[in-house]
Amino acid sequence: MRAAFALLVVAVLALAVTPFASAAQSTPSDTVLEARVRAVASELRCPVCQGESIQDSPSALAQEMRTIVREQLAAGKSPDDVKRYFTDKYGEWILLRPRAVGWNVLVYVLPVIALLVGAAVVMRATRRWAAQPQGAPAVPGDPEKAQTG
Repeated sequence: MRAAFALLVVAVLALAVTPFASAAQSTPSDTVLEARVRAVASELRCPVCQGESIQDSPSALAQEMRTIVREQLAAGKSPDDVKRYFTDKYGEWILLRPRAVGWNVLVYVLPVIALLVGAAVVMRATRRWAAQPQGAPAVPGDPEKAQTG
C-alpha cells in the first residue's frame, strides 16, 4: 500500500514539474525561431483588427497566421518567402509597410512633399510679415484714404 502511494506521489510530482522542465529546456534555436516569428509577424497586418500586426492582435485568425509563420520559418523558408506567401494569399494590403514600388512610392514621397510645401508657405508668410514697414497701412491703396476712411 505504501509503495502504491509513493508511486502515486512521484507520478503527480513528475506531472507537475514537466511544464517547468520543458520551459527550462528550450533550446537556443527555439528562442531564435521565436524572435524570427515575432519579427515577421510584426510586419504583417491582421485582417480582423484594423491597423494591428498579427503579432499584436489577440484574434484567432492572427494566432493561426502566427502558427503558419512559425511552421514556414521552421521548415527553412526565409522571412521574404513567408511574406510573399501572405501577399499571394491576401494581396499587398497584408504588409504593414508596403514596398516602395509603383504607386506605393506615393506613400513615402507625399509626406516629404507636404512638409516641403508647408515649410515654403511658412517661410513666404514670415518674409512678407517681416518686410512690411511699421507705419504702412494694412489696407492696400492710398495712405490718405486709409487715414480718413
